[in-house]
Amino acid sequence: MRKVTIKDIAKQLNLSTSTVSRALRDSHEIGIETKRKVLELAEQLDYTPDPVALSLLNSHSNDIGVIVPDISNPFFAIVIAGIEDVAFAEGYHVVIYQSHDDYEREVLNVKHIYNRRKDGFLVAVATNTTDFSHFKNLHDKGFPIVFFDRIYEEIDTHKVAVDDYEGSYNATKHLIDQGCQRIVHISGPPHLLISKRRLQGYKTALLDHGLPYHEEYVWSTHFDSQQSIEVARQLLKSAIHPDGIFAASDNIAIGCHAAITEAGLTMPKDIALIGFSDLPMAAMLNPPLSSVAQPAFEMGRSAAELLIKLIKKPNENTQSITKVLHTNLVIRASSLRHNVD
Repeated sequence: MRKVTIKDIAKQLNLSTSTVSRALRDSHEIGIETKRKVLELAEQLDYTPDPVALSLLNSHSNDIGVIVPDISNPFFAIVIAGIEDVAFAEGYHVVIYQSHDDYEREVLNVKHIYNRRKDGFLVAVATNTTDFSHFKNLHDKGFPIVFFDRIYEEIDTHKVAVDDYEGSYNATKHLIDQGCQRIVHISGPPHLLISKRRLQGYKTALLDHGLPYHEEYVWSTHFDSQQSIEVARQLLKSAIHPDGIFAASDNIAIGCHAAITEAGLTMPKDIALIGFSDLPMAAMLNPPLSSVAQPAFEMGRSAAELLIKLIKKPNENTQSITKVLHTNLVIRASSLRHNVD
């Protein structure tokens, strides 16, 4: 016979699993009537708590896991620095895991964190992840999880992201202000939330400024400079003849930068180029790359603060928080055709 879980109780009572979990722990956050219904149904269904889950909830290792797609990406390295800044001050050790943008590896990372009894983890979702059950299962058990940058909206937990829409809108508007008429957007993987939001910012900026939106002007690739250069080469051979490119990440923009130079074209005269992230190397390219700066260090600090609050005071942090950080447009020679105030 299948063992009854918290999810079964929650489904029958039309409650969230976190509410049921807190009711079973007699949390003061839950009303008396809700507690009564939960306890009565738990008894009827012969529910018994998972001893491993209980030990995880009631003991602390003072270790937190951090899962990132690629630690060699300077953006994630800066985020981790922000995480460690807070964690060290609060007495926590940080253990870094890399998914390498691979779903199976991400699942193994999550299992390792749980089995090694870390107190919780922070995660930027891998590019190839479309099944999020490995996160849902742990969250249903009350395990502390905070998403950052590449977030998953369907789990009711804390999240930290930048305003991708705002940054993309401003980047596209900048290219329009420079006189660009055929602006191509090279997006990240289409299923990712950050890709969708950056595409929407691009699209809205065009329409707000009287330029048509053409689906054939939207190309996509991985957040990888090597794959991006191949996509950019194909774009430059196409009939579109872009005079502006908004790349959804600096890694994509770096691939475009190389392809434009390789084709004997100049920036910004032939093609104005702008990226997203403002990685340290953006300023060192020739010409230097314009970019949308993300507050990576602050993202790491904010995510760590939220996770540690979940770990230390779970009953006082029942309301999920989504923290959205603002971006800043950094204009350099790759896109600057006119003086900008």
